Amino acid sequence: MAHQIEQMAYVGDTPWHRLGHHLPFRQPLEVWAQQAGMDWTIQETPVRFMTDGVPAGDEPGSGDSLQTLESFAEQKVLYRSDTRAALSVVSSRYQVVQPREVLEFYRDLTEIGGYEMETAGVLKGGRKVWALARTGKQAVLKGNDIVNGYLLLATSCDGTLATSVTPTTVRVVCSNTLTVALDSTSNVIRVPHSTSFDADAVKRQLGIAVGQWDDFMYRMKLLSERKVKSGEAMQYIERVLYGPMESGRLDGVDVHAAPSVDQPPAPPVPRGWAARKILELYEGKGRGAELSAAKGTTWGLLSAMTEFVDHERRARSHEYRLDSAWFGQGAALKQRALEQALELVK
Repeated sequence: MAHQIEQMAYVGDTPWHRLGHHLPFRQPLEVWAQQAGMDWTIQETPVRFMTDGVPAGDEPGSGDSLQTLESFAEQKVLYRSDTRAALSVVSSRYQVVQPREVLEFYRDLTEIGGYEMETAGVLKGGRKVWALARTGKQAVLKGNDIVNGYLLLATSCDGTLATSVTPTTVRVVCSNTLTVALDSTSNVIRVPHSTSFDADAVKRQLGIAVGQWDDFMYRMKLLSERKVKSGEAMQYIERVLYGPMESGRLDGVDVHAAPSVDQPPAPPVPRGWAARKILELYEGKGRGAELSAAKGTTWGLLSAMTEFVDHERRARSHEYRLDSAWFGQGAALKQRALEQALELVK
């Protein structure tokens, strides 16, 4: 099976997706561009097509037809400058963000702002490009459960992703990723490809988004202090995976019913492999599940869900899992998990 990742690079420990070339710390962006497979440009050309026709004034069938090359001005083809491989067909109004622009976004942040590049690369042969840098923000929950702040910049050239700047957390013990969001509102800054990408304008907005780190981690601390009640773990997992439950019932079990005097009720069994796996992670098999911040807490439930998405969820390959966890269904699942966890501490 062809890899979605054309090339990528990282510093420090091997990333959770186990892909890429290892680099020493504090490499210049020029080295990152080469090692992460981002030292090429996106070229464009009008869509062209061949037509069959006859010379003007001649009757059809009176002679050999002529083929002409015509252009379709409303669309253009994007392709790689290095391999000439086609990337996509997009509207003529589509504004391209070059791979080097993604890296250049971090130049002053790394040289002046104290950020540290940690990983960068391309997905789907160059159709998606990203870079991830550590911001220097850090929080420690009880039991030395460490969470670091990151900034993810990603873009696409096939219309599947707006150019997006996302404040992100990474839980050190398991490398789980989670978008910084409060009150069901994401701090992601999105620039549609119908407009040009203005890095300076985005950085002006970025101060507000990154500034919510303290508020976000305060909420995570509340999650780590909120104990999960009997039956709540199942309800939470089912609600995140499958939507709201009907009338407080779970797989035929009334989770609100009083226990029998003679015998306590058997715990409800979650539906499907995914729910069972998340429950196992929460109950002790997850990385960091025994830390005091996570054991028996809502933070532990959320961490089990994010670990499932980033490490355990079934995928065709590590590349597909990475794409989903950051940009696709996995990212949406983690956002829903965060929203449901925050509901429990209101």
